Amino acid sequence: MCGLTGFLDLKRARPRAEMLRIVRAMADAMLHRGPDGGGAWADEASGVALGHRRLAIVDLTPAGDQPMVSASGRTVIAYNGEIYNADEIRPALEARGVRFRGHSDTEVIVEACEAWGVPEAMRRINGMFAIAVWDRFERRLHLVRDRLGIKPLYWGRMGDTILFGSQPKALRPHPAWRSEIDRDSLAGFLRFAYLPGRRSIHRGLAQVEPGRILSFGPDGTPTSRTYWDAATVAAACAERRFRGGEAEAVEALDTLLRDAVKRRMVADVPLGAFLSGGVDSSLIVGIMQQLSSRPVKTFSIGFAEQDFDEAPHAARVARHLGTDHEALYVSPEQALALVPRLPEWFDEPFADLSQVATLLVADLARSQVTVALSGDGGDELFAGYPRYGFASVLGGRLGVLPAGLRRGLAGALRGISPEGWDRLAAVLPGGLRPKRTGDRAHKIAAVLDLAEPELVYRQILSQWDRPGDLVPGATEPVEAVWTGGGGIRALDDLVERLQLLDVTTYLTDDILAKVDRATMAVSLEARAPMLDDHRVVEFAWRLPPELKHAGGEGKRILKRVLDRYVPRALVERPKQGFEIPISHWLRGGLRDWAEDLLSASALADAGIEAAPVRRRWAEHLSGTRNWQYSLWTVLMFQEWRRHWAGDAGRVSGHTPGASPAGTRAVAASGAARAIG
Repeated sequence: MCGLTGFLDLKRARPRAEMLRIVRAMADAMLHRGPDGGGAWADEASGVALGHRRLAIVDLTPAGDQPMVSASGRTVIAYNGEIYNADEIRPALEARGVRFRGHSDTEVIVEACEAWGVPEAMRRINGMFAIAVWDRFERRLHLVRDRLGIKPLYWGRMGDTILFGSQPKALRPHPAWRSEIDRDSLAGFLRFAYLPGRRSIHRGLAQVEPGRILSFGPDGTPTSRTYWDAATVAAACAERRFRGGEAEAVEALDTLLRDAVKRRMVADVPLGAFLSGGVDSSLIVGIMQQLSSRPVKTFSIGFAEQDFDEAPHAARVARHLGTDHEALYVSPEQALALVPRLPEWFDEPFADLSQVATLLVADLARSQVTVALSGDGGDELFAGYPRYGFASVLGGRLGVLPAGLRRGLAGALRGISPEGWDRLAAVLPGGLRPKRTGDRAHKIAAVLDLAEPELVYRQILSQWDRPGDLVPGATEPVEAVWTGGGGIRALDDLVERLQLLDVTTYLTDDILAKVDRATMAVSLEARAPMLDDHRVVEFAWRLPPELKHAGGEGKRILKRVLDRYVPRALVERPKQGFEIPISHWLRGGLRDWAEDLLSASALADAGIEAAPVRRRWAEHLSGTRNWQYSLWTVLMFQEWRRHWAGDAGRVSGHTPGASPAGTRAVAASGAARAIG
């Protein structure tokens, strides 16, 4: 797990010494991604330079340093990530005459790319990765991203220079860097709370698509090649469904997960796991503990507000499994200290409310381990989100109603204010009372006019229903998958289509981006066994829908596997997520900070229409509505803009590569207390 960067100067006008100086500065801007060492390589005649920061995980010796040149000298790579089948690929390369100098997976990749070519090498590799490959014979640059987009890789052409790197901050030290806010991307961000479609907030910058190889010849013209596509794989798997019964499926999935976890427990540094006490993380930790000869180190975060506090659930699971568990209770004061620094670590506007908790639990884990396993991917692959059932009703069953009847239902829902719906819901027992009843009722009303179930789902996920109204002149990007494109209609089951939507959008652009930035901020490597793309992911798509969701129960088969490790009573509860009590904090400790960023003048300076934002802010402060999600998107953009966006995208006083260390000091403050 590291950071890579580099550039291709199409004019080839810089001397090698200058190229090395620039690319080292670019790499050092990501010091937090790789504190254990850095390297640079440049070829003056070709105008190409590669830079790297290393977080040493496997083969801690200099034999694993990057950028790495192949034994023949033809191929050079800079690489971020881990591959988990290096020991299976190595013998095939040795049979071709390759003699390895060390035992790092980096060396396996560079020799595989040279022996088989980049596309075939990527098809053989199982792992998470972003790779820059320079072929010195063909004078061709390849940028490669893993199948699901676990690791990030940005690129853009600025003038006569192609820049690339793990994060935008790595590109800033290059003289060709230019920053202009992409207002279309901003509109997309305000809808989803993340930048959709691998877009960037910087005009002209984007991410390499998951499962793609982006190649550049000497003239800089890009060509894209797909070596793995989620929609194609899902459709192919649906054509060859798993034919066994539930018991056989449970056994097969358990075997796959045990192997995936075992592969991800290989490290030459201390290893642990995140544990929330939910289905996914409990299953991963349960498997880890069975495979380990000593108590696994596990970590969780808690809050004083009981509705958000998962720490007691995690502690009960930890006691049952016998892990070495630690939890940290977080106060509003800690969040207040962290929030203004979020743009430094996330690097682009990002507004998933769980980002603060993820950063804090990553920092807690980093105090004891260098690698942590997580349960990410379980909800998307095994239909765990309650919204799937909600969207199925709205987009499927209600979609067949006549348009007039749907409009009538929408009017009836809007006829009662959100506050009125909340008062009606208050008479229900606590376990049956839905959260944010009023907001949900009005959201249902908003989607009743939509004909396509995918667009219904998009509306359900929206933080601002009409973000273009907030960003004058913007054209909101709409990816093809939301309108039935991208191969999504090849799946007959509606819930599976919604899962595929999440795998190709929300999982990559939100969940995985959040985990990457939060863990890399504190130099921690996160590994997700459920996202084992060759085996677990494809097996999940082969399962009949009823083994994933049936009778309102999501993750059916995953829960059956969990029964082998943890009593159901310890994890059976409504899905809670990993959020922070931001609604309360915005009315309390974060109020002054928010008011400053949401003032009419601050919004006008950012080119955002102030009236709708100010109206929601006033309603939130009064307690009549809970607008925490939509307000947080605006706040995170504003804080990002304040931190980064100057004339050249820089901020006065910011030191590229400044260590984000300090979260640990916050986490260890007197406002927090650890529990076993």
